[in-house]
Amino acid sequence: MRLRTVLATVTAGLAAATCPTAVGPANAQESHACSPSVSIAGFSDALDKTTYEGTFVGNFSALAVDRNGDLAALSDRSSLFALNGRTLQPEGVVQLADESGAALDAEGLVVDLPHSRLRSSGGTPIGTYLVSSETEPSIRRHSRDGRILDRLPVPDALRVAPAGRAVGNGTFEGLTMLPGGRTLIASMEYALSGDSAGIVRLQTWKRHHGSFALGAQYAYRADSGLGVPEVTATPDGRLLVLERGFTVGVGNTVRLYLADPRHATDTSGIDNLTGQDGVRLIKKTLLADIADCPDLGATAKQPQPNPLLDNIESMTITGRTKGRLNVLLASDDNQNAVQTTRFYSLRVRM
Repeated sequence: MRLRTVLATVTAGLAAATCPTAVGPANAQESHACSPSVSIAGFSDALDKTTYEGTFVGNFSALAVDRNGDLAALSDRSSLFALNGRTLQPEGVVQLADESGAALDAEGLVVDLPHSRLRSSGGTPIGTYLVSSETEPSIRRHSRDGRILDRLPVPDALRVAPAGRAVGNGTFEGLTMLPGGRTLIASMEYALSGDSAGIVRLQTWKRHHGSFALGAQYAYRADSGLGVPEVTATPDGRLLVLERGFTVGVGNTVRLYLADPRHATDTSGIDNLTGQDGVRLIKKTLLADIADCPDLGATAKQPQPNPLLDNIESMTITGRTKGRLNVLLASDDNQNAVQTTRFYSLRVRM
């Protein structure tokens, strides 16, 4: 199934579940504008507080388009779900673990299909999953059935203190592959000790003969009080970046940026980033503050600036419609009664 078709069916499913008028004539879609660059087509809470084959469906930390147009949804409790590309309903689940069998704090996901012409005996494309964990942090390659195939190198400075300079629960949240499948990017959620607050590092790896070696590193400045839970490569090699924060009694802040790392300084050899050291940071442009989207009738279980908002943590591009990127977001409910597992369908003009 082509990605454009996948997104059309996913978008229709989200809109039908919660906002029947969200998908329709072009002027109706424009009426759901979040900003001049972003509109929301619909949302769905259909998977909130559900289970599949005895596994809790939620805690979503990453999304990716999988083979055959279905979706892969990663839970930070070590569950990797296969979701139907039309309905978002679970159709399979694989449990992941580290080398000792312990559960991963899994945060980032890439479905790696570098050899799309190779097919199994059943005619299905062969591929693997690249999964980041923010515990160490680490990036492991897993087979389709969850087995660990290999593990990528990680710079010492990015490891959690005292092994490195990273703060706990603040490392590899985002993971994406640039077009062409030769460059992998992982984003730290928060700044390293010794770097200025808000400046987070993005580490790259280059593929050489089927394996990944450490590449350049770049610096990105998040807005005050926000971290980076996800990055997703665009078809032209730029990045969509989610920035997120939470204030007790107020709720979530979630902003979507377009970022361009192509002229940024390689910071892999720079110990401390002050923001005043001549380093060219990744240039970013605000696309939308999700709080400015129409709420489409959504309700929130706790205070929010907009009842549509929740703990949005995952993002993937599922195709194009009339020149716009179709972007699917999902929230991490933390298996918490006052949070919601919610999917959002956005259309983004770059």
